[in-house]
Amino acid sequence: MNPGARLLILGKQGAGKGTQALRLSRHYVVPHISTGDTLRQAIRSGSELGREARRYLDSGELVPDQIVIGMVRERLTRPDTSHRGFVLDGFPRTVAQAEALSTILSPKGLHLAIDLEIDTTSVLTRLAGRRVCADCGANYSVVDNPPRVPGLCDVCGGEVVQRDDDTEAAIRRRLELYERETAPLIAWYDSRGLLARIDALGSPDAVTERVVAVVDRRILRRPGS
Repeated sequence: MNPGARLLILGKQGAGKGTQALRLSRHYVVPHISTGDTLRQAIRSGSELGREARRYLDSGELVPDQIVIGMVRERLTRPDTSHRGFVLDGFPRTVAQAEALSTILSPKGLHLAIDLEIDTTSVLTRLAGRRVCADCGANYSVVDNPPRVPGLCDVCGGEVVQRDDDTEAAIRRRLELYERETAPLIAWYDSRGLLARIDALGSPDAVTERVVAVVDRRILRRPGS
């Protein structure tokens, strides 16, 4: 069995973060930890952090950093992540969250922060054909990754639909916000020698091969990691 890995995925909307995070979690046999899923699970569980998060969401406010960080800390202390690793998707989003994550993971730390790079024109083309499962959130493309049964999710059998906010204007606004908020985070990981920039164009298989090659080289350079 491969040795596992401790990874996080960065990238614009439409770069393929969800697809690659799921593929990497299967390849390295580690959990795919989506911040959105972790938040929803905490709320459903009725935990103290979940109840606090619900209060903010119900009032239309953003969930504060300390609550999000607390949820991620709790998830990363479970045996399935502390022993073999994880693929983080959606966290951290800010330098403050990255610093908190570094403390949580000490002394092991990350193997890599993977930045999936793609230009805006390609993003717009991809998202025009994007479809998502209404139940589990699995992503599909009508061009190169449709569900095996049209309209039904391969993972859970839920309905596969187009997101209401996948319009060009909405996508451009989200890309501008991402660039503004994430640039400092990318610079933070780059300055620590933890950033791997990966070309996100091409088939999902081709992108996965690129990522795995870079991750494996990093793990081999860190004996006992």
